[in-house]
Amino acid sequence: MTQIMPTVDFDQEGKQVGWLRLPHSVTRSAYGTLAIPIAVIRNGAGPQILLVAGNHGDEYEGQIVLTRLIQDLRSEEICGRIIILPALNLPAVQAGTRVSPLDDGNLNRVFPGDPDGGPTWKIADYMEHHLLPMVDVVADFHGGGGSLEYRPHASVHYSVDNSTEHKNRSLEVVQKLGVPHVMVFERMPRPGGLPDAAIRQGVISLGGEYGGMGCVSRKGVALVQQAVARLLAFFGAKDTLPPDVPQPEMMHIFGAEAYVYAPEPGLFEPDTDLGDRVRPGDLCGHVLFPDNPARPPIPVAFEGTGEVVCKRHPGRVERGDCVAHLAAPLPT
Repeated sequence: MTQIMPTVDFDQEGKQVGWLRLPHSVTRSAYGTLAIPIAVIRNGAGPQILLVAGNHGDEYEGQIVLTRLIQDLRSEEICGRIIILPALNLPAVQAGTRVSPLDDGNLNRVFPGDPDGGPTWKIADYMEHHLLPMVDVVADFHGGGGSLEYRPHASVHYSVDNSTEHKNRSLEVVQKLGVPHVMVFERMPRPGGLPDAAIRQGVISLGGEYGGMGCVSRKGVALVQQAVARLLAFFGAKDTLPPDVPQPEMMHIFGAEAYVYAPEPGLFEPDTDLGDRVRPGDLCGHVLFPDNPARPPIPVAFEGTGEVVCKRHPGRVERGDCVAHLAAPLPT
C-alpha cells in the first residue's frame, strides 16, 4: 500500500493544483514530506490523459511546458480528465540531476517501484499502481539531460504482446504530434521504465527527447508545446485537431551496434554532427590525452548504419561512456 497521500481529489470536477505528499523523515524534519506538485483538471466524461515531466531532473523542456499548462489551462476548455506532473522526481528536479540525490534512484529504471523503498521507488510504485490505472494515455517528456545532446524526436512504446489495435492506435497518435522525427520502441515486457509500467497497465505510452546538454532548447520547448496541444486535440480533450502536419520520419534503434562507447578515459573529439548518416567503420571521433600528449589518439568508429541522433555533450569521457548513438528507418 502506498505511503503517498494526494491533496487533490481525482474525481472532483474543475481544476485543482496540489501535492502528492511523500513521507520523508530526516534530522531537519522528523515528520517531513516531499511535496510533489500535481494538477488535476476535470470536466465531465472524456479521455483520461496523464502528462509527465521531470522523470529525470536535468531535462527541462517538458517541465517548462507543463508548468505553463497548469497555469493557463481551464477546466471549461477541456472534456475528460487531465493529470499533470511537471516535476515527477522532485528531488532530482530541485537538484538539476538525472538521479535523485536522496537515494541515487534513476526513476526511469526502477519501475514497478516499491511502496516501502526509497523516495524514488515510492514514486514509481505510486505511478504504476495508482495513477496509470486511471488513464488511457501517458506522455512523458524527456530531454537528454546534462550528458547528451539529442536531435528532437517523439517516441512511442508498445510491447510485442500488445494487441494489433493498441499498436496501431499508438502509432497513429504519435504521428499526429507534429514532431518531424519519431522513434518507435517495440519492447519485451520487463521491469524498468515508465513505458514498461504503462504497457503493463494497457496504457498508450508516448515519450520523446526534446533537447539536452543541461540547458533549455527553444526549439524543444516549441515542439513539446505543439505535441501537448495536438495530443489533447487528438483524443478529443480540447478543441479540434489542427490541420495535418507532414508525415514524420519513423525511426528505431536497431540494436547494440547503434551505440558507440569511449574505449579509454580522455578527451573525446567528435567527427560527426546530429543528422549525419554513417556506415560501419566511419569515424565517430577520437579520444585524445592532453595529460600525455605523446600518446597517439585512439580512433572510435561506428559499428552500424544509420543517422546520428544523439551525441555526448561533455568533452571528458571515461571508458564505457556512450559518445553517440544511431537510429535507422523503421522497417515497413
